[in-house]
Amino acid sequence: MHQFCKYYDGTEVVFSDIIINEQGEETIQIHFERPIEKGSDSIRFELPSYKILYKEGEYTEEEIELFKTIVERGAPSFYRWARQGGINIA
Repeated sequence: MHQFCKYYDGTEVVFSDIIINEQGEETIQIHFERPIEKGSDSIRFELPSYKILYKEGEYTEEEIELFKTIVERGAPSFYRWARQGGINIA
């Protein structure tokens, strides 16, 4: 997984390398995780379907919609960065 960013509330966003699924399609997983007192809140999306692969914890519907928007708008960049092996900041 490659780090994308970390938000003020501690939510960290990471993304996978390109994964070839059973249908031979290129997919990427985008994972959001925030530490909480009893563990963490987590949600994982898959590109290009934008499907939620799993969700644990107490993210609100508003937060989930925001994350989905980030995944949708960032899809081309996530694919580019996954092909490059992460984000190169220089």
